[in-house]
Amino acid sequence: AAGQDVADGHRRTERVVTFRATSLSWETRDTPRPLWRREKAVAPQPNVLVRITRDTAVHARPGGGPVVGVVPASSKYYKVPTVAWVQRISQDGRFGRVVVPYASHRRSGWIPLRGLRRLTTWVAVLVDLSEHRVTVERRGKILFRAPAATGAPSSPTPTGRYFVTDRVPFSGGSLGSFAFGISGIQPNLPAGWTGGNQLAIHGTSDPSSIGHSVSAGCVRVSEATLSRLKSLLRLGTPVVIQR
Repeated sequence: AAGQDVADGHRRTERVVTFRATSLSWETRDTPRPLWRREKAVAPQPNVLVRITRDTAVHARPGGGPVVGVVPASSKYYKVPTVAWVQRISQDGRFGRVVVPYASHRRSGWIPLRGLRRLTTWVAVLVDLSEHRVTVERRGKILFRAPAATGAPSSPTPTGRYFVTDRVPFSGGSLGSFAFGISGIQPNLPAGWTGGNQLAIHGTSDPSSIGHSVSAGCVRVSEATLSRLKSLLRLGTPVVIQR
């Protein structure tokens, strides 16, 4: 999590889940290391994104079932219009499966796609907590890897599937020059924390912290890495965090 309402700063197992981003399969298991495996038989496909025009209920099944959450029309703190990552589309093309943003427990379900503007991106991000590493891929190929700082043992970075919700420039300070807010929150903030609880990928005023488990939950990267990410990560870009 980051200060200034995008939760981090300097204080501060899930079951098998398979995510196919273009030709890569990202799997999270109850094992100490994540698996990033290329599936050569799968042709690269862009990630589908949709612009959410109003607060939208997320249902357990396509077109019905219990409501499991809401996708808000704008982001948690900065009120940027929401562009959500659609992980799967129903056979009839009418509904899309999305992760519920800003939920303390990982939940996903279905929203109607009718009337929503569809966008695509070939870019996706994997954050490997065990390796303290960010990997960016596009069109089924790895563009680059970069070291990162992640959550401290008392405030570990939550694993899960998220998407970019905010692109926020800063004039320096603990968050560096830029932050990408993502659709997750930190439920285990450090004692006395007064900032927000939203997760983010951002810069840092303490480059020596990169490569270590020291943050309140956010992912810290260098200014050089930020400059590369700014040209790649649009709103809605998938971000998968795993151990």
